[in-house]
Amino acid sequence: MSAVIKLLMDLLKTNFYWIDFSIATAALIAVFLLYRAKVIGKYAWHLFWLGFALGLCWEAPLSLLNQYSVTHPAAKFLTPLPTHFSVLIIMHSFWDGGLFLIGVGLVYLANKARWFEKFQVRELLILIAWGQASELWVELMSTYNQGWAYIPYWWNPSLFKFNGSDITLLPQLIWLVAPVIYYFAALKLKSRPA
Repeated sequence: MSAVIKLLMDLLKTNFYWIDFSIATAALIAVFLLYRAKVIGKYAWHLFWLGFALGLCWEAPLSLLNQYSVTHPAAKFLTPLPTHFSVLIIMHSFWDGGLFLIGVGLVYLANKARWFEKFQVRELLILIAWGQASELWVELMSTYNQGWAYIPYWWNPSLFKFNGSDITLLPQLIWLVAPVIYYFAALKLKSRPA
């Protein structure tokens, strides 16, 4: 069994970016098909795109900083990107849309009858906890598979090292603030007439 796990881990490491991009594409296709099949409604469809748009708010500036800053890039690519960096921006924004929608699903499971109708601390805490856990998982997977690693600065201190790379504060802060913005935008969106 350990030989199979090692083979799978090596496959993931060798094809990390392509698997990363495939999952992002699968998220978009899955949400589209669920919407077309009426498994999810227009509200959930809009929530996916809200998450995508919010993701662009940090994916684009951080990627531009990585690409064009000689002195202070936010992250380093441990393995070079196989595509233009703009593909990473779009794909990771699809990831963000999907991650936010999974958070919405967790809120739904906790509240089934009434969710996102009015402010509830519990709903917001679920989104924040999911955001923190999913962001940490993404960074651990990336550094483990030689994708990218954030660079520590005074404004982005290292929290700890993993697989020889720093896991830093900035991504966690982003996923602390972003769910709050997302939640209040989602409440506003749900209160609008259809």
